[in-house]
Amino acid sequence: MKKFILLCFLIMPVFAACNNTSETSVSVHGVNYSDQEFIYVLQDPLRPSNQAGGETIGRYGAGGTMCCFTLPEKWRPGLKINIQYTYYLPKNPDGSLPEIRKSTVVELPHYDEPQELWVLRNADGSMGIVSSIYQPDHPKWPGKIKGWPVPSLEYRRERWGLYMKHELDALENSETMLNNLLSDPKKETKEAWDFEVGRDLELKSKFSGFNDPKYLSYLEKSYKESLENDKKAVEEMKGRKP
Repeated sequence: MKKFILLCFLIMPVFAACNNTSETSVSVHGVNYSDQEFIYVLQDPLRPSNQAGGETIGRYGAGGTMCCFTLPEKWRPGLKINIQYTYYLPKNPDGSLPEIRKSTVVELPHYDEPQELWVLRNADGSMGIVSSIYQPDHPKWPGKIKGWPVPSLEYRRERWGLYMKHELDALENSETMLNNLLSDPKKETKEAWDFEVGRDLELKSKFSGFNDPKYLSYLEKSYKESLENDKKAVEEMKGRKP
């Protein structure tokens, strides 16, 4: 009987230890406060098979929901996670995209209970992590940087430049189409008719063919309207410059 009681006392701490190491799987998100796109993978330094991530996070952006990383139910001091990440430098003249691969071990701040993991790339390129049910714009967000990433003026102007180029290309195309139609109407109406007739089933009911004067008038009106719309789009885009 005494041996049985002694055995129980020896086994009970083992059960208690097991309870202290119970774990929960949580989702993973990425938030990028920097001007460099990056990819991340989380890994438990003590158990490499426990890992998650792999998504690409754009500049001043945030990712989706990745599954899953395992956290202990009870936080403990010194709880660390290895963040393996790759970020990209500006393109080389030959078009290649240089990549830098790094790895850093960070300590996970205190949590009352395991929640979603947020992988954070700060503006200076340093990495951090928090466990929180709240998003960055929530008052209870535990991250040092409050709110979602705010793009820099340089980045916003870069993006604006891409949209502006798109509008200018559309304007140039409209001008070319109208000029070609006016300079060689027979050739242009034939090409337009051949392109549209298989796509617009009502075209033949409206016009007798590509040499129908009404079809030429229709194209000219359509091209002029497109040109005016593209001019307006360019002017509107100019007004949106950051």
